[in-house]
Amino acid sequence: MERSLRAARVATFVYFVLDGTLMGMWLVQIPAVEKRVGISNATLGSLLVLLGLGAFLGMQVAGRLADRFGTRLVVPASAVLCGASLVLPGLAREPWALAGALLVFGFGNGCLDVSMNAHAVHVEKAYNRPVMSAFHATFSVGGVIAALVGARAAGAGMSPAAILGASGAVGIVVALLAARSLLATVPASPGPVAGPGATALEGMGEPAAKRRTAPRRIWILAALALMCMLCEGVANDWSALEAKNILGAPAATASFAYGTYAAAMTIGRLLADRVSRRFGSAAVLRYGAAAGAVGLTVVAFSPWIWTALVGWAVFGLGLSGCVPQLFSAAGHTDPAAAGANVSRVAGLGYLGMLAGPALIGWMTRLMGLNHTFLLPALLLVVAAVAAGILRTGAQRESEPEPEPETEPAQCP
Repeated sequence: MERSLRAARVATFVYFVLDGTLMGMWLVQIPAVEKRVGISNATLGSLLVLLGLGAFLGMQVAGRLADRFGTRLVVPASAVLCGASLVLPGLAREPWALAGALLVFGFGNGCLDVSMNAHAVHVEKAYNRPVMSAFHATFSVGGVIAALVGARAAGAGMSPAAILGASGAVGIVVALLAARSLLATVPASPGPVAGPGATALEGMGEPAAKRRTAPRRIWILAALALMCMLCEGVANDWSALEAKNILGAPAATASFAYGTYAAAMTIGRLLADRVSRRFGSAAVLRYGAAAGAVGLTVVAFSPWIWTALVGWAVFGLGLSGCVPQLFSAAGHTDPAAAGANVSRVAGLGYLGMLAGPALIGWMTRLMGLNHTFLLPALLLVVAAVAAGILRTGAQRESEPEPEPETEPAQCP
């Protein structure tokens, strides 16, 4: 049992790396695809909305399928769909074709995102200790792999279709090989579940009225995910531009703004599970969001690039553990609907990530770019104040105690 659980954990890492790699391969090919299709930046921006729409729809579908048929079936199927559809943007030669390709690829990516997170919840439950943040850290590793491989392939003269097609094919093979190590989860019954590590909400004899309070809690978690992921989107799209346009940093130096944030985010997620195990997930969200707000405020008022870089590092480190805690809490609230609950939280959070950069762009008409960062900083303050939601309902670590890694709980 212990060996199979560790194999399932490794397989989950593989899918997170795979998801990051497949998405990253598309991102590094965007300039080449834009040139091939012959569209403007504005048109591309409009088409990318379809990628987000497809991902949102995929999240809602895959969450329910995972609950009905089990993640062992849905995760590899989603990965195969994501890998197979990756080549479509590279084949597009007309805007309408690219629009359809992005919608399909976004759908596959959304399916994989939610189903692998739902499986990660099952793995975390079996370990009976926090492991979710480390999975999210390896998604970033996939992005690094994509950047290196994509640059090498482009340097060799490969076309976008060849690069994306080959990457998708490798992804399909990896997905199928890793599938056999996933946990053999079975669709959960709608009623409460008892077992090792079961929470009060999961225990036997829980009143039906109390169980019905879960959806409200899920939507609160989803709102917090929207706030946190909106802040991630702001950092992704505006960090380097703020350093260049507001602080006057050279382009090479300005790129360190995003790089510093991303590195701190990855390091923080590698450490967040240990912090959550020691202090509880509510503390990770509360103090992480507060630290993120401080870091972003430093960026907003910094007149020097180096203090801004410190601000981005604090921001990334603080924000790093927030979203994984929210996903984990959503999945553990009701094991019978883990996939659907994760899809709600991830879906609304994803919309926040898409809306954040656009909102900041609109606000720049009224104030300086650096001062617009005070809005996401304020949202993080709200998230820090509301972190107590993780101590209510189905929170499994209200009194966190270290668990020996060599004695995992029984697999679901």
